[in-house]
Amino acid sequence: MEALSELAEFRLTAALPVRFRDTDAMGHVNNAVYLTYLEQARVEYLKRVLGVTKPGEYGVILARVEVDYRSPVQLDDELVIGVRVVRLGGASFEMAYRIAERRSGRLVADAKSVQVCYDYKVNKVRKMPAEFAAKMREFDGLA
Repeated sequence: MEALSELAEFRLTAALPVRFRDTDAMGHVNNAVYLTYLEQARVEYLKRVLGVTKPGEYGVILARVEVDYRSPVQLDDELVIGVRVVRLGGASFEMAYRIAERRSGRLVADAKSVQVCYDYKVNKVRKMPAEFAAKMREFDGLA
């Protein structure tokens, strides 16, 4: 249960069931599926913290993702994903994630991603809106 207690560090968590389609021939969740799990948590953060509800409003593009796999996940496992912003830049922000299995409490993966604010109309990186930075600072207690 240690990994579940470590999720207390995250003010936002998202619960996700493991679906049959997430598994591979070896009977566990394929490594590529974890990117979708992280995306689901990231979208939940954008909705709940930044108030962004429509894909056209995101104005964010994924620039980098890094995953450290800790233990395998199988069909019918129940995942809890903690997500938070850990660093703000002028146009980018870094998020940290922790994935745990609900019933066993075991750590499944740690991850981080870098998102860049992006203007899709002109296909160019843009400065982060001050209101986004303020909301993330307040929510995650950043200096």
